[in-house]
Amino acid sequence: MIRKNPNGDLPQIHPSAFVDPTAILCGRVIVEENVFIGPYAVIRADEVDAEGQMEPIIIGAHSNIQDGVVIHSKSGAEVTIGERTSIAHRAIVHGPCTIGDGAFIGFNSVLFNCAIGQGAVVRHNAVVDGCDLPANFYVPSTERIGPRTDLNALSKVSVQDSAFSEDVARTNNSLVEGYKRIQNEF
Repeated sequence: MIRKNPNGDLPQIHPSAFVDPTAILCGRVIVEENVFIGPYAVIRADEVDAEGQMEPIIIGAHSNIQDGVVIHSKSGAEVTIGERTSIAHRAIVHGPCTIGDGAFIGFNSVLFNCAIGQGAVVRHNAVVDGCDLPANFYVPSTERIGPRTDLNALSKVSVQDSAFSEDVARTNNSLVEGYKRIQNEF
């Protein structure tokens, strides 16, 4: 479902993107080319700051937002998801938040008030809250990363993790083409 927010902003969706009919996109959302947005995802840009302003939620080209993902933002802060980035099933991305190109965010992970660097991997059920994660860093499953976390204790993304992230992005890119081809059949 594509709908306006209370300010009257309507999502802007590139014609090559696929948005599942069960997904909800509301407000100042920008979906770039060849993006896959899966079933029951909710992307909602509707809150404003103290001055009545709102930044957009931007989903970069060739990215995938999988089933049940929620993307929202506090007080109109910007959320930017880079190109070729995967946000896996039921993850929550709550702005302010920036996620770099080629990142992977695992199942049920929660991101809030943070920046995730290019090529970073946040595995399943992890939390990143209130800090900036540099490029190519690896967050293991179930870890909680915050302002007091010693980032020097985190490892870099391995070749295998990077290959996995690229494979997920590639797989979901092929889904865009397939679902676009049959979208009038549902």
